[in-house]
Amino acid sequence: MRAGGSDPIREAARLLAERRNAVALTGAGISVESGIPSFRGAQGMWAKYDPMEYATLHAFMQHPRKVWEMLSEMVSVCGGAAPNAAHKGLAALEKLGVVRAVITQNVDGLHQAAGSRRVIEYHGNLDELICVYCWKRYLMRERWTPGAVPLCDCGEILKPNVVLFGESIPWLAQEQAEEEARTCGVLLVIGTSAQVSPACDIPGIAKDAGAAVVEINPEPTSLTASATDIHLRGSASDVIRHLLKELSPGDEASPSAPSGH
Repeated sequence: MRAGGSDPIREAARLLAERRNAVALTGAGISVESGIPSFRGAQGMWAKYDPMEYATLHAFMQHPRKVWEMLSEMVSVCGGAAPNAAHKGLAALEKLGVVRAVITQNVDGLHQAAGSRRVIEYHGNLDELICVYCWKRYLMRERWTPGAVPLCDCGEILKPNVVLFGESIPWLAQEQAEEEARTCGVLLVIGTSAQVSPACDIPGIAKDAGAAVVEINPEPTSLTASATDIHLRGSASDVIRHLLKELSPGDEASPSAPSGH
């Protein structure tokens, strides 16, 4: 943390209040409190499923039914999750005019469910299915039931409209994300170490354009020493709640208040 020895929460709140054009970059860490485990780590999906065997486009094209063993678990976990205080807090910061957009690497749709309006989904969304043969799209709830493999009208097995290893980031999402990074005053990096390419480029793009980088993670990451200006240590929900308290005119903007934020 490089904040001149001041209270880092207050320093971050001051930057957000002064510049009022913050963009958030979120990763798996923001959804852990919603019951969605990170892909990495002892409890992560990749501890159970080898990503090179289950999470590549090649694997899906060769063995789609096998890959759906992993995908079904993913859809079930994400489908049963609800936004937590961190998701709701970012939506509240948007309503305050402080945060203008969220770039998320997550595919769970929880930012939209919490009320964020400008969400750039870097890796797609599990709510949608796509046929990689005829390109027809469906809502997940229209075609998938637990234990079944969803089929397109053309007879082929459908794929969730998410980016698997070996696939490119949707060009529009990447263009929009990089434009937000180039033009924001503050980049909030939340629940991610921003190591996966090309999302790892976003903090550098923002930093090079003159933005302050505020990192919210429980522990230092590779980003902390290289790009972070202020590191706010703690869970995303706790830190965002403190930021809201500093930035809000009253308690009504708190994500835990009964106003529905």
